[in-house]
Amino acid sequence: MGKVTGFLEIDRQDRKYRPAADRIRNFKEFMIPLPEQTLRDQASRCMDCGIPYCHDLKGLKGCPVNNQIPDWNDLVYRGEWEKASQDLHSTNNFPEFTGRICPAPCEASCTLNIIDSPVTIKSIECAIVDKAWENNWIQPQVPLTKTSKKIAVVGSGPAGLAASQQLARVGHEVHLYEKNKKFGGLLRYGIPDFKMEKTHIDRRIDQMEKEGVILHNNLDIGKDLKLEELLENNDAIILAGGAEVPRDLKIPGREAKGIHFAMDFLPQQNRRVSEEVFPDNDQILAKNKHVIVIGGGDTGSDCIGTSIRQGALSVTQLEILPIPPEKEDKMRTWPNWPLKFRTSSSQEEGAIRQFSVLSKHFNAKGGVVKSLSCIKVDENLNPIENSEFELRADLILLAMGFVSPITGDLCQSQKIALDDRGNVKADTVNYKTSASKIWTAGDMRRGQSLVVWAIREGRQCAHAVDKELMGGTNLPR
Repeated sequence: MGKVTGFLEIDRQDRKYRPAADRIRNFKEFMIPLPEQTLRDQASRCMDCGIPYCHDLKGLKGCPVNNQIPDWNDLVYRGEWEKASQDLHSTNNFPEFTGRICPAPCEASCTLNIIDSPVTIKSIECAIVDKAWENNWIQPQVPLTKTSKKIAVVGSGPAGLAASQQLARVGHEVHLYEKNKKFGGLLRYGIPDFKMEKTHIDRRIDQMEKEGVILHNNLDIGKDLKLEELLENNDAIILAGGAEVPRDLKIPGREAKGIHFAMDFLPQQNRRVSEEVFPDNDQILAKNKHVIVIGGGDTGSDCIGTSIRQGALSVTQLEILPIPPEKEDKMRTWPNWPLKFRTSSSQEEGAIRQFSVLSKHFNAKGGVVKSLSCIKVDENLNPIENSEFELRADLILLAMGFVSPITGDLCQSQKIALDDRGNVKADTVNYKTSASKIWTAGDMRRGQSLVVWAIREGRQCAHAVDKELMGGTNLPR
């Protein structure tokens, strides 16, 4: 370790946001980077803690991709940024993604989080990769030799991207299939630009193309191109689609106009920002509307930030669960991810948040939603007598999570086994499905999860595929 006493001498300092009044005027990123010396000081706070739970190798706590956090913190402290980038990229193909949108379970697991002052790991990670791009340290890793193996990867979200890049780098012919116009999956179409601008994805796609990945867009495998055709022409197939089937709210009045799934709303705005064309009559906009977001998670938060930037008159977010505690019990939770009250940047921008609320029915006039009838519930989610109330609503966005990936046409022909939740069934050692020559990774296997978990599974799946095809592998898990 570099500065052994850094954690005693230097207080935690993290990135700040641009003022809400300024940032809601556009869809650009608004995080203010820390100066280099501040970053080096913050990296010096990484203590010689003995057991670095921040990168627990079992994947049960800390960083799912096993980032070697103490190592690159030490390198940053010493000013060895290029070596830090090499170390960071040895475990994570896309740290600019995780450095922007990961909830940072590593920081929750940091030993200094016992006193609510963890190392600013996420900010340091983001600074390393941004500096690497600025200095042209990130270059295509073109394989010196080619194998005779051909692999199809279906889905270009973080799992598909990671698997494709790893397999291309060891010389396989990798074909990446995406049903949308542009690559990136839910990274591109689900995450608002104010959290992560899509130029970060574009740079990686360009890098991967130069590494040999062959890209196919506007192809929905199972519909436009049958899985059987891929099986005939490839040695292996990786299914890496996202968890796209949304959880519905089937209460009276659901048929009214003005009620939409979050993932019908958010991709539209991302397409507007990137100037993708889509039918005018399908537009969902929050401008001059009273918006209700049902669901208290990250997707709901993204709906809030997007609605505010579109010019909503008001935004109310409803959560059926009770409000979490302000502060966790460290002795019970650390180093695991704690349940506690958190406020996102979007929620700070002007949303009204209500907890312990059950939606009873949508109220419409002339077939268009006008309000939502609700009732308060107790800690067991039982309705509280005489607690009914009504909220005005011109637009209601359902953001209650996702049930499963879309598997119908894709999996039925090969009778690929699904688990009890509707995900493609496979373990985390071989990632192999019940069908010959077919593997799976990411949300398609584990269900709705974090980008960092998808990257982990994509990398591990690539390891498993390469090992089976070649009889051994040099790819890390």
